Amino acid sequence: MNPETINENLSVIIARIEAARKAAIKPAAATTLIAVSKNHGADALLPALIAGQRVFGENRVQEAQSKWPGLRETYDDIELHLIGPLQTNKAREAVLLFDAIHTLDRPKLADVLRSEMDKTGRNPFLFVQVNTGEEPQKAGVAPREADGLIAYARKLGLPLKGLMCIPPAGEAPAPHFALLQKIAREHDLPLLSMGMSEDFEMAIRFGATHVRVGTAIFGTREQA
Repeated sequence: MNPETINENLSVIIARIEAARKAAIKPAAATTLIAVSKNHGADALLPALIAGQRVFGENRVQEAQSKWPGLRETYDDIELHLIGPLQTNKAREAVLLFDAIHTLDRPKLADVLRSEMDKTGRNPFLFVQVNTGEEPQKAGVAPREADGLIAYARKLGLPLKGLMCIPPAGEAPAPHFALLQKIAREHDLPLLSMGMSEDFEMAIRFGATHVRVGTAIFGTREQA
């Protein structure tokens, strides 16, 4: 996709976010656009960076390591979010590279993140990923187990700020967004990471503070 198209797409998404916020009865105080840049090289990201976008999302630690350190030499105010599943053996690299991790979903990972934060002195803020559809193939804690994981993360003193979900494909997303919002309210968690290219406007109606949009900005991803 050419740079002009990426720039235009980004402007359209920002305008749609603002329109959705105005239409929502009670939107979040702010909604941050996470431009999902997985499977796109540095060249594809430059138009968005030049246009002023600074918050990006990646699915894999290794891929992020291959492109973001260099980009950060020029753009030192980039905020990088890990939005894909995190293996414990990649936790150290994730803590060193990312500013936020959206995929805390089990006590063992909480333990490892606590250890790596202590060792590195870096404290990326965290979201618990909730598998609202209880899909066996998808990462995330089941809704009925979210209370326990949230309590455990807080016991460890982790910088837990919110919840994340990915509704099942082919299902109406609204009930899943409503459930995530309910759990967040029960635990006084201020951040909600929900909504992607197809449904971010609906997510904003349910108080999304972070929406994750990739295809609508960068086009179809080239598989790495």
